[in-house]
Amino acid sequence: MFLFTNFENMPASPSESKIYFFFQGTKPALQKRAELKGFVQSIFRSEKTKLGHLNYIFCTDKALLEINREYLKHDYYTDIITFELSGKGQPVEADIFISVDRVRDNARVHKSSFKSELHRVIFHGALHLCGYRDKSKPDQKAMREKEDLYLARYFK
Repeated sequence: MFLFTNFENMPASPSESKIYFFFQGTKPALQKRAELKGFVQSIFRSEKTKLGHLNYIFCTDKALLEINREYLKHDYYTDIITFELSGKGQPVEADIFISVDRVRDNARVHKSSFKSELHRVIFHGALHLCGYRDKSKPDQKAMREKEDLYLARYFK
C-alpha cells in the first residue's frame, strides 16, 4: 500500500524483528532502537495481542496531512495515523505513520521532552492495535493511563 524510502537496515531474517522503522524526509534521534522494538513487542504480549509485523514510518507534517486527506478524508494535521492491515483474528500487521513535526510541537505544548512525547506516540499506535480507542472521554482516559504505564516501564 505504501512506498518506503530511506529504509532502516532490514533484518536478515523475519525472526530477528517484527518491528521496522522507516524515515521519510525526517529522521528523529531515536536511540536504543533494538531495545525499543523489543519493548513494543512486550506491549503486545502484555495486552495479549498477537503481533505479525509492524512498520513505523516517521515523516513530516506535510506527508501525514496528504495521507490523512487521501485515505481518511480528513483535512487537518495529526501526530499519528495507524493502518491495521491484517484480517480479524490474524496476527497484527500494520503501518503506523508518525509526524515528527507534530510530535515536536505537541512536546512544546504539553511541556514535555521530545523524547518522551515521541515514545508516547509510538506506544499509542501499538495500543490502538491492541484494541484501545480514544474517541470518547473514558476511552481517552484509559488510553492515557496505558501510555503512562508503558512510558514509566520503559524509562525506569
